[in-house]
Amino acid sequence: MKVALVNPYWTYEHSIYFGCRQPHLPLELGYSKAMLEAKGHDVLMLDGLLQELDNTALAERVGEFAPDMTVVTTAPTYLFWRCAPPELRVPAEFLNRLAGRGGRTVAVGPHGSATPAPTLRKLGVHVVVRGECEEVVAELAGQADWSSVQHTAHRHGDVVISNGGVHASRFVDHPALTWPSDWIAAHGHHHHRFDTHQEGAGAEVEASRGCPYNCSFCAKIDFRDAYRRRNHDAVIAEIDALIAQGVGYIYFIDEIFLPQKALLQALVERDVQFGVQTRIDLWKPDLLELLGQAGCVSIEAGLESLTVEGRAMLAKRCRLDTEDLAALLVNARRHVPFVQANLIGVVEDDPALVDYWRKHLIDHGVWANEPVPLYPYPSSPSYRKLWGEPDDVAWERAHEHYLASFQSFSDIQDQQPRALKELESSCCSH
Repeated sequence: MKVALVNPYWTYEHSIYFGCRQPHLPLELGYSKAMLEAKGHDVLMLDGLLQELDNTALAERVGEFAPDMTVVTTAPTYLFWRCAPPELRVPAEFLNRLAGRGGRTVAVGPHGSATPAPTLRKLGVHVVVRGECEEVVAELAGQADWSSVQHTAHRHGDVVISNGGVHASRFVDHPALTWPSDWIAAHGHHHHRFDTHQEGAGAEVEASRGCPYNCSFCAKIDFRDAYRRRNHDAVIAEIDALIAQGVGYIYFIDEIFLPQKALLQALVERDVQFGVQTRIDLWKPDLLELLGQAGCVSIEAGLESLTVEGRAMLAKRCRLDTEDLAALLVNARRHVPFVQANLIGVVEDDPALVDYWRKHLIDHGVWANEPVPLYPYPSSPSYRKLWGEPDDVAWERAHEHYLASFQSFSDIQDQQPRALKELESSCCSH
């Protein structure tokens, strides 16, 4: 079978999206490509931002390839499934430009995972994959009858039929990925890096998937939930291939980069720098030192709140107090050039106390951002605590709540966010 895998050309005008807007490697499509090719399928993989192809040009490339099946993602790479743009206008625009030339169409991403019916309706695709998508995409390519494929949803007349629940990949045996050299050359961005010394291209790698915690704000229930660690040899082989292509910086997209001595010791021996996102309370001083020795130059530490009450409200299950957490962050900064205490706006937090601890951390070289307003993504516990299981208007409900709750937003939202229906009005079928 001929299969097209497409990461569309992302734009964010008037979106609430607060993830990074630079190009990143589409890991979910990379895994899918490897699994499809292992089964003998002919695969075309495209990325709008990395290849500088808008959605019209992407559609033309796919049309020329004449695939039997086209897969499009509803988030700008797997790194951002947990904070995806709520609106579906970008994948819808690509599919509208494709105009039926892509064979049977499949949407993968957080939208179909949590809310399959409106995703099917808005995008007009034949099937959505629910949950982690790589193995399901490979199964779809090998089946003539998609109605029986598990972890998918499709329409039968006006009725949406879901087969099974959301899918969790084995992941532990995912293969080492390889990327086109021109994609790597176009990936000059070093994700979440703010020191001045940058050499070589950037890249993203996944060493583990999922998180053993269930913080209220984290959108991971329908994907990337249970913690799994990928085969060490595959991770190292992937990193070595990236270094050979000129990569000087890797960002580990792991939800929670837990201390892995074998991986850190292997990285000590390699000429590459890297960034991670983690919980600082899970690290000991000796491991923080090893992390720095291994080449870590950026830590995004999910502190979320600078008060015990705020962390309890967010279900952080943190046993340390703020003073101990601050000490660990300052210790990490001795070994790593950039350390951030990532903060979320929490009503339980005393503003004066937050200001005190932010100043304390900043004075000691640790960046603590202004608290970012919390968006209740449908795949987060916070959404389900407010409204229960997601329904067909879950994204609209979350979006309206977010816009009504806050007067100011994150510092990269340079345009006033607009209502979801307005954002999707030109492309999606409501």
